[in-house]
Amino acid sequence: QVQVVESGGGLVQAGGSLRLSCTVSGRTVSTSVIGWFRQGPGKEREFVAGINTIGNTNYGDSVKGRFTISRDNAKNTVYLQMNSLKPEDTAVYYCGSAIYFEISLYPHEYDYWGQGTQVTVSS
Repeated sequence: QVQVVESGGGLVQAGGSLRLSCTVSGRTVSTSVIGWFRQGPGKEREFVAGINTIGNTNYGDSVKGRFTISRDNAKNTVYLQMNSLKPEDTAVYYCGSAIYFEISLYPHEYDYWGQGTQVTVSS
């Protein structure tokens, strides 16, 4: 059984940083695509960043240059380093796992999800 657990969210002032973690059990992160998504109140789930099996990465336009996704194979964990945070980054951040080669921007193509972690950026 695959389980996905996110952690690391919290309250931070604008301009600050947070690092989110996505730890997976039952599936190896290095042989799957891991995507970070976020969902604000009343909004659809939005692609933030993804990493594929060979380490290629992709980012949503709104976070390019500020967020970095990385992977620790030994810990079976994917990280999302978020710098220069803005109030509009406030959302619940979710981690999804998919068995594909390409990084999908679409939530329905990920078959396992975590419970989410809240990120709140104050102005």
